[in-house]
Parts: sequence; C-alpha cells; structure tokens
Amino acid sequence: MAMDMAYVSSTVQVSKKTLQLLNTLKHETGAKSHDELIRSLITEKKGLQKSMFGSNPKLKPFTPEEEAEAHEL
Repeated sequence: MAMDMAYVSSTVQVSKKTLQLLNTLKHETGAKSHDELIRSLITEKKGLQKSMFGSNPKLKPFTPEEEAEAHEL
C-alpha cells in the first residue's frame, strides 16, 4: 500500500460506538478515508470554505505543516 507523503501516521483512540458512527458517516458521505471524513466534518463545523484555501496562484503551495498550523482547532 503506497503512503501519501503528505500524511503523518498517527493513532487516535476512539470508542467502539464512535468508530461505528464514523464508519456509518464515511459510507453515507462517500468519504474515501476516516481522515477525509474528519477533515470534512471539521471544515463544516468551522465554516471553512474549501475553495478559498490556496486560491491565490501566485503563492507557493503550503507544506502539510503550514496547512495544519493554519487550521489549528
């Protein structure tokens, strides 16, 4: 399995019920991964507009660390 270099492997502990809920939402939303689902939920909750992040073509792309820092909870 190839790993996207933008991701850092980590473990998040959740209850069985939470995992069931995540799996149900993942299926319902068509998310490809738990990461994608969680990011989508955070974006929705925080009212962030996906289309505006990185929309200035004159800027260099953000590193994963810079992006994470910009979206700290």
